[in-house]
Amino acid sequence: MGEYELQWCDLPSADRADRVSALLAAATATDGVAPVSEQSVLGLRRASSSRHLLAVAGDEVAGYASLTPAHGEHPAMAEAAVAPEWRRRGIGRDLVAATLAAGGPAARIWAHGKLPAAESVARRLGLAAARELWQMRRMLANSEIPEVEVPADIVVRTYGGPSDDAELLRVNNAAFDWHPEQGGWSGSELAERRAESWFDPAGLFLAFDARQPKRLLGFHWTKVHHDENPPAGEVYVVGIDPAAQGRGLGRLLTLIGLHHLRDAGLGDVLLYTEADNTAAVRTYRGLGFAPAHIDIAYSLPD
Repeated sequence: MGEYELQWCDLPSADRADRVSALLAAATATDGVAPVSEQSVLGLRRASSSRHLLAVAGDEVAGYASLTPAHGEHPAMAEAAVAPEWRRRGIGRDLVAATLAAGGPAARIWAHGKLPAAESVARRLGLAAARELWQMRRMLANSEIPEVEVPADIVVRTYGGPSDDAELLRVNNAAFDWHPEQGGWSGSELAERRAESWFDPAGLFLAFDARQPKRLLGFHWTKVHHDENPPAGEVYVVGIDPAAQGRGLGRLLTLIGLHHLRDAGLGDVLLYTEADNTAAVRTYRGLGFAPAHIDIAYSLPD
C-alpha cells in the first residue's frame, strides 16, 4: 500500500475519532451526501459490536470503514469513506475489500448516493447490488398536505418520556424484525437518540387504541436536519405493530408528522425507504414524495 496502512480497532481513540469525524464532514461537503449512517457515526465514540478500519498515513486518517457483524439472519454490513484529498489512490478499493473479507461471504457494503466512484469500486471488485434504499423528498412550504382525521378509536399523543420506552421498543422491533439496522433495538438505542441535539419529544407521535390506552399501535418519529441549508425535516421512523396493520395508521401518523414539520417552518422533508417495500413506497408517493437519491448495498455474488 506504500503511502498508508490499514489498521483495525474495536474503538478509535478520541483523537482518531475526531479525525474520522472531520474526514466524514469533508466527504459529505464534497459529495453532497453523507458517506456513512447515523449508526456508524454513533459507534465512533461508544463501545459496540462494530469494528473500525482506518487507512492511516502518518498522523493522518486517509480513509475509514465500519463493519457491523452479522447477527441472526442479517449479514454483516459495512460503510466506507475516503478523505477527498486522498482519493484515486486505491484506498476505497482496499477498505471495501478488507471489510467484506472480514464480514464473511454474505457481507454487504453501502454506497450512499450512487456515486460514480463507488460504482467504479464495485465493478473492480466484481460486486453485485443486493439492496436498494431510496431517499424520497417532498416540499412542505407552499404545498398542500391532506388534513388529519383521527378515528374515534385511536388516541394520538407525543412522547411522554422513558415510561413509553417499553411499548416503543416492542412495536419498533415487531415492525422491523426483518430490518438489519432498525430491528432488534434495546433501551440503549433509544437513550442514545434521546441524547442527540436534534431529539425533540414533541416530534415523536404515538398512536394508541382508545380501548386499550396503554397498548401502542404505531409511532412516527420526526427529525430536523439543522445541518442542511435551509434545515429540512425527516420522516425518521414510522413503525406500525403488525397486529394493527390495515387500520391506515401509517398514513395517519405520517400526515401528523408532516403537519408538525410544516408548522415548525420547514420547507422540505425527506425519508428513507427500501425500494422493494411496495406498500411504503405507494403510501409515500400518495403523499407527494418522489425519489431524490439512491443508496445501494453491494455484496459478492452468490
